[in-house]
Amino acid sequence: MEQKLNFGPMLNAYPDSIGGTLSDAVALLRSPAMAHAFSSFYILPSLFNTDLDRGFSVIDYRLNELLAKQDDLDALQDLGIDLKLDFILNHASVLSPQFQDILKNGPASRYADFFIDWNKFWKGAGEMTDRGYIQPDPEKIKNMFFRKAGLPILMVRMPDGQDVPYWNTFYQEIRYPALDPQDLLPLTGGRYGIAEKLAAAANQATASGRLPEAADLAGLEDWQAPLRELLESRRRYLGQMDLNIRSPLVWEFYADTLRRLHDYGARIVRLDAFAYAPKEVGSRNFMNDPGTWDLLAKVRALADPLSLTLLPEIHASYEEGVYRTIGEKGYMVYDFFLPGLILDALEEKNGETLAAWAQEIIRRGFLTLNMLGCHDGIPLLDLKGLLPEERIQKLIDTVVARGGMIKNLHGAKNVYYQVNATYYSALGEDNRKMLLARALQLFMPGKPQVWYLDLFAGRNDLEAVRRAGAGGHKEINRTNLSLADCEAQLSKPLGKAQLALLKMRSSSAAFSPDAERGVSCTGSSLAFTWRAAGEEAVLAADLADCSFVAMVRDSATGREKVRITSESC
Repeated sequence: MEQKLNFGPMLNAYPDSIGGTLSDAVALLRSPAMAHAFSSFYILPSLFNTDLDRGFSVIDYRLNELLAKQDDLDALQDLGIDLKLDFILNHASVLSPQFQDILKNGPASRYADFFIDWNKFWKGAGEMTDRGYIQPDPEKIKNMFFRKAGLPILMVRMPDGQDVPYWNTFYQEIRYPALDPQDLLPLTGGRYGIAEKLAAAANQATASGRLPEAADLAGLEDWQAPLRELLESRRRYLGQMDLNIRSPLVWEFYADTLRRLHDYGARIVRLDAFAYAPKEVGSRNFMNDPGTWDLLAKVRALADPLSLTLLPEIHASYEEGVYRTIGEKGYMVYDFFLPGLILDALEEKNGETLAAWAQEIIRRGFLTLNMLGCHDGIPLLDLKGLLPEERIQKLIDTVVARGGMIKNLHGAKNVYYQVNATYYSALGEDNRKMLLARALQLFMPGKPQVWYLDLFAGRNDLEAVRRAGAGGHKEINRTNLSLADCEAQLSKPLGKAQLALLKMRSSSAAFSPDAERGVSCTGSSLAFTWRAAGEEAVLAADLADCSFVAMVRDSATGREKVRITSESC
């Protein structure tokens, strides 16, 4: 039976973000302070059995019982809180049971076509190289979109010793285990001294990130081939391998995963990396048309009987219009424009662009899910076409000056993508701005998603970035908090005021997806109204001084039921 989408506020966190395990987050949601503030919870995918990227490299979709148990999910259901969960359509971990079966059984594996054999895909469309992979013809590959330098392949050793290239869009790493001289005694016929020198040379090479053939075997050259073969036979991998959506087994996997997510309590499923999954020779292989939309339609046919709402996740500029296509095809639209638009409105003290975006959502009838902060960064590429380039650059400069870090598009210099910062720090750690930003979010059309650190006035965690090393910029906005930290922040005026706004949004019948909604703006003066079921919710804000009044009143009598002002914090 079809279920109506829960339109209330959604908490967003990792299972260990609050207190250390999901049970701690449940305890906080049960507390009097948090009761009835949230009716949904987006739990990031370290909830599952994963190995990399803090959850976005899924081994399988069983629960990670170090962080979450079925009892925790049952407790959320008892609290009336449903879930948003991730499903990564394009890839699975090298450690997934399907890929491990290929490593064990080679071409005889049941999952032989579950992932994309690069050479089979490009057969007849390129030349075989001496390294065992096809180099596609230039005209076939010139428009391909790459996430990293070089071809997106990982050479994988089969049981018969053959190396086979598999399509690998995202992260990859090859590891060689350290050798002990005793490992090499069968190779050297029991000559320990030679085994000792071979092990030392091999370990020095692989520890420095070089390939086995780079080992310095001066005087021991005769051992190079057998040593290399031994190391290659022990090769280990990390990474995410692209799924072959032409395989019936992949579609069985999709169906099984959606059922599992539904049974966990999911009502919204975020489709991560969906735009990379459909691939064709000669295509861009990112947002292929019509392949992308055909894929989504087939996934929706699996999701609809489970009453799952699909949320395709993609960053694209406003001027490209991808959000329109997603919305017009009936999918929920991820509002990546809102975080930057609210920052811009507060910094420029002018809400006209923000109001125009809200009016467009209403006019087009789109169902959106919006946010301020999130586990990634503050999206800025998306604003192209909504804001002038100089305004976007001004935003970047402002957030960086306040401690944020630039994330350029796939490593390309001077191509902005997102800025990594907590939203509170991006606002200059100004309580009035943070509270008004929350009020604006909650009155925007759509379902509001709340990053846990925003609720707890989280500051940029530069020490976490330092500890993470190269590529650790996202840790600036992923600080795990103790329950005591959370409770302390919620007892402060900003925490209390945000919760009051969230509870107003949760409790008022005016905030309905079927509500009559209005938005008006003149310079710094911005107003939102929602009317439904005999109630009217109103926000009147002045961006010049960050003052606002938010209220819910009886539509017939005008009697106020709830009133919250900027003076709350």
